[in-house]
Amino acid sequence: MPGIHLQTLRRKPRTGQQILAGELAEIRRKTISQLGEVFSKFLPVEVLRPSSSGQHSRRRIFSKENTFWAFLGQVLNADGSCQEVVKKLQAYAALRKMQMPSAATSAYCRARMKLSLEELAKIFEYSYQSLEILSGKKDYWGRRVVVVDGTGVSMPDTQENQQVWPQPSQQKQGCGFPVAKILGCFSLRTGGLLGYEVGNKHQHELPLLRKQYGIFEDSDILLADKGFCSYYDMAMLAKRAVDTVITLARRKPRSEAQADAKLGPDDYLIHWRKPKLGSHQNFTQEQWDELPSQLQLRQIKVLIDHPGFRTQKLYIVTTLLDADRYCANELAELYYHRWEVELFFRDIKTTMGMDILRCKTPEMIHKEILMHLIAYNCVRRLMYEASERSDKPVRQISFKGSIQALRSWEPHLNRKDISRKERSRLIGLLYDGIAQNTLLLRPGRTEPRAVKRRPKNYQRLTQPRHEMQVIKHRNRYRQSNAKCA
Repeated sequence: MPGIHLQTLRRKPRTGQQILAGELAEIRRKTISQLGEVFSKFLPVEVLRPSSSGQHSRRRIFSKENTFWAFLGQVLNADGSCQEVVKKLQAYAALRKMQMPSAATSAYCRARMKLSLEELAKIFEYSYQSLEILSGKKDYWGRRVVVVDGTGVSMPDTQENQQVWPQPSQQKQGCGFPVAKILGCFSLRTGGLLGYEVGNKHQHELPLLRKQYGIFEDSDILLADKGFCSYYDMAMLAKRAVDTVITLARRKPRSEAQADAKLGPDDYLIHWRKPKLGSHQNFTQEQWDELPSQLQLRQIKVLIDHPGFRTQKLYIVTTLLDADRYCANELAELYYHRWEVELFFRDIKTTMGMDILRCKTPEMIHKEILMHLIAYNCVRRLMYEASERSDKPVRQISFKGSIQALRSWEPHLNRKDISRKERSRLIGLLYDGIAQNTLLLRPGRTEPRAVKRRPKNYQRLTQPRHEMQVIKHRNRYRQSNAKCA
């Protein structure tokens, strides 16, 4: 019919105010970081919904959801600064022809402070539970192996951080940094982090492990180094039907004459008598009395003939007593894989940059650690799914290559002009790109632990910065390699 515009019959044209309101709703609905398109199925999205009242209850650009994904993208970003997040927001607003937000980081920092530690802990718990369900929780002998170790991280030198995590006593005040100790329990099969505890340098790793007994399940196997060789912990884990594989420490190995039975070459059945309770232990006499009077164990001597290895022999102590089912060579091979926990920590600290934290208060330090660990589990989930699609072992896929692929695909996953089908195709190509970053298997490879690049010839900070005097002709200053280490 001439003279009649069909478009106006169906709906009224939107006013300029309605168009602007729609654009504001779009930027608030979408995540600042495109990681939400990849990780949203790994994490409980309902936790990120706006609160009914209080903090994060109002719909703003830095809503709870946007702040979480921005924080997650920050720890995965190579820069890792708050300014990088604000620049992403400005670019996102400019793409949609909106008013440019302020370049100040104060609004984003305040929004990060409003994130709840309890909600972040719930998201972290969900991240490793979904990974464990996907993997089937089976490793050696149809049982899950949990490998445990500790590491240290430093942080900005503030009074609040120093009170919770004091610096080493060898360093002068104002010349060092607070140091926190982190104990992590990893799944050996997937590399996912099952649990963690944060302490200071005065705490031993064993008390931090005891706080995580709840993550162990029946038939689990604890794999650890000699720092976890403890009568109390082996007995307590045995009560939970958890076996242990550790190396001997503080006790002399038993000879064949001292053994209860011989199970094979350098493979003996032994027992430990319960020692007296020391004054330095952090459990009570009642807890100590509940332990059995002796433990039946198995001692295996392992000779290492790899050139360049620091250790030439070690003694494995385990509660896996069945020599027919748990062969001595298989147990030695299992302990050889204990080194992978060092690689897991390297992925978190070096590749993701958690070695030096940035926040200035203990509460934000805990949140920063949690966000790193959530991001780590999410990347591990991507690696595991990529290995399932490509029929490659997950241990052969590069963690750093996976993060590099994720950073390259991220800007294209949340574009407004692509369809859901096209987005699914891009995510499928992301999995293929992750699976292509494989590691070369070089068993027994050794390299000297030495630094090739020389440090700059700056003088060392041996006094607080406001008292330090710059020496004359500092361009001639030299520091020996021993002191630089």
